[in-house]
This record gives sequence, C-alpha cells and structure tokens, in this order.
Amino acid sequence: MKNTSQHPHLPPRPDRPIYEPIYRPIYGPIYRLIYKPIHRTFHRPLLRHLLGHRRMRLLCALLCAGWSLALPVAQAQAQTQAQAQGGPEARAQKNTPPARKKAQAARTAAHKPAAAAAEAYGRRDDVMRFAAEVAARHGLDPALLEQQLAQARKLPSVQRLIMPPPAGTAKNWAAYRDRFVEPQRIQAGLAFWRAHERWLEAAEARWGVPASLVVGIIGVETFYGRHMGSFRTLDALATLAFDFPPGRRDRSEFFRSELEQLLLLAHREKVEPASYMGSFAGALGLPQFMPGSLNRWAVDFDEDGHIDLHRNPADAIGSVAHYLAAFGWVRDMPTHYAVAAPVDVSDRAHLLGPDILPSFTPAQFAQRGAELPEAARQHDGLLALVELQNGDAAPSFVAGTSNFYAVTRYNWSSYYAMAVIELGQAVRRVYRAGP
Repeated sequence: MKNTSQHPHLPPRPDRPIYEPIYRPIYGPIYRLIYKPIHRTFHRPLLRHLLGHRRMRLLCALLCAGWSLALPVAQAQAQTQAQAQGGPEARAQKNTPPARKKAQAARTAAHKPAAAAAEAYGRRDDVMRFAAEVAARHGLDPALLEQQLAQARKLPSVQRLIMPPPAGTAKNWAAYRDRFVEPQRIQAGLAFWRAHERWLEAAEARWGVPASLVVGIIGVETFYGRHMGSFRTLDALATLAFDFPPGRRDRSEFFRSELEQLLLLAHREKVEPASYMGSFAGALGLPQFMPGSLNRWAVDFDEDGHIDLHRNPADAIGSVAHYLAAFGWVRDMPTHYAVAAPVDVSDRAHLLGPDILPSFTPAQFAQRGAELPEAARQHDGLLALVELQNGDAAPSFVAGTSNFYAVTRYNWSSYYAMAVIELGQAVRRVYRAGP
C-alpha cells in the first residue's frame, strides 16, 4: 500500500478521515519538534507505534488545539490583572516620592533622541530669506548658505530651556553659591590651574585679569570642560532665531545675529556649521562664548594659527582675559568690598536704584548710612550697592566696583559674578597652600 502521508516514518494510511484537515496543521509541528528528535535518539518501536497511531495523533491534536485557545485567554487575564495592580515599574512609581518622580521623568525625557522631536527647517521661506540677506551682506554664496541652513532642526527642548523660571521663584544666593563653590569643582580647578599655569600667568601679565578670575569663569561655565553642551549649535540658534517661544521678551533678533555669526565663523574656519556643539543657547567651548563673542574677542593665544576654544585651554584662557579687558577691566582693582547696607528703607532703596552699575562715591555711600571698610572708603571710583537675596533669610550685600560690573558683562547676573569670583578665590587658596 502506498504511503500517502507526508511523513515517511508513519505507517501507511488507507483512508483520509474527516478530521484530518483539523489535526494535520497542528500535528505537523508536533512531529518535527517532538516525535522526530525522540525517534532519532531512542528508535523505540513502542514510541513509534503510539505516536503513529491515528487515535493518538488525534488526541495530541486536540490537546494542542485546546492549549492554543487557552493560552491567549490566560495571557489577556494576566495582562488585565497587571494593569489593575501595576507592574514592577508602576508599583515602583507608586512608591516613589514626588521629587524622585520628577527627576525620573526628566531623565527619561533627556534620554529620548533629540531627532525624534526635531523638525527640519528645510527651505522654509523666512529661513531662505535670511540666507539671502546674510550672503548679500558678506559676499557669501547664497546657495551654500541655503543648503547649510536647510540642515537646521527646530528643537522643542531648546524652546523649553530658554524660558525663565516660574514667576515667584525666590532667588537664593547661598544655594546658588553652593552649586559652584564646592570641593569637586575646587579640586578640578586646582588641576586646571596647575596644568595651565604658564598661560594663566601670561594672560594676567598681558591684560591684568587675575588667574583666579579666569579659573573661576571656566569652572562655573563648563566645570573645566566637562560640560560644554550637547546641542548642535546650528539647531539651537535656528530654533531661537526663527521660533522663539512666546511667554517672555522676544530675543529672536539677538539669536538671528548670533546665527549669522556662526555662519561667518564656519566660513572662516572652513567647517560645516552643523559640526559645532554647545549649549542650548548657542554658547561654545570651555568659556562658553557666543559665536559673536568668539568672532570679536577670542584670541589665538598660543599662536598656533588657529583659534580653538573647545580643545585648546591656552586659547580659552587668553580669550576670557581679553574679553574682560575689552569690557573695562582695571588692573589691580578689587571686584567688590564688604558693606553694611543702610537700615533706613528709603536710603537703601536709593543706593539700590542703579542696580549693579557703579553710581555712587564712597562718601555718598556713607551719607546714605552704608558702612564701608577703610579700603573701600579709600576707593578711587564709583561703587554700586549689590543685593543678593537668600530666599526667606536676610539678603547679603556687597559694594561692587567697575571690575565687578565688568564681570557681569560676561553674564548679566550679580549672582553669577559673585560665584565666579568666590570659586576662583577658593581655588587660589588651595593652589597657594601647595601639595
């Protein structure tokens, strides 16, 4: 009798029972996965006989069919129960304090690829007009600029990060200071000072800017190169130039100017604008210069024929010192003095009126009830009463000189100025103490 089975190891089948279409699709995999390996290994006639029997095959087929129907139902029930009770992540989230939940959400968002939420500008009309204007102003190839700007991407994360803190957020100088004047940053600053002592001394000799102040600025800006930014500068500046977010004062014109400066920088250095990486606001390198500042005040301090603020600390050191000198730094003048602010509210308000701009002589400070040390009373120049709020605690005050004001031209914040000054002083104390 001819074997009509697809499996030659089974006995011949004289007829085709009515249930064959049911069990055949299920039995085939059973044969390949179970019977055949057992048969090849053991060659037992009893097994061959049992598994080759039609009724046994039918029983196996029915068992498998029942299992295939029951398994999805069980999985669905388990999934429903897990959703009701919460899986491991949900249970962990339920037991996580609110502060940790917020931090976890921030970390999750930070690790999502930026490109997933990015929208390419392509040949958007306002972007192409900008390319034509820049090309006309500087005699550049308009087609090349169009091609370069078309690569820019709109980054929603940049739009979020540029927004100010929520209204009502109290300033706290003590907390701000502790972020930067702390042991790890001081030790990193000490290592930076020792590694680049030659250039720090040369910059101080040339421009009169103390090494401690340069060290303080680079430490606050990038932790001595550890955090120079992970945004494509082309994307960040294009986002803020063409899609500045509502809800705060519009600074799109400033960022258009900086985007233009980035294109000029890339043209001069013969690199692609998309190759620059920096902060969400477009700042670059160890000292976090904006492209316009880099074009105007960065220097090739080691005279190697190339300005590199990302990988060359000598150029970064010289550029910071040169920048401060350009904004009025006076050699050997202190940045500030201690002061006891006037008790009278109107006198205090009068001295605080000009903010950080030096506007009063030491004698005028005294007339308004402010108490200055002897060195400050002998100061030859104007002073500013600078207030540093400490949350719910009493504010701190210093009498800022024109050098304090020069530091705020690097970042327009009295809190920033005091942080870089005090970090530099802390590193200098450790440096002078020796090994």
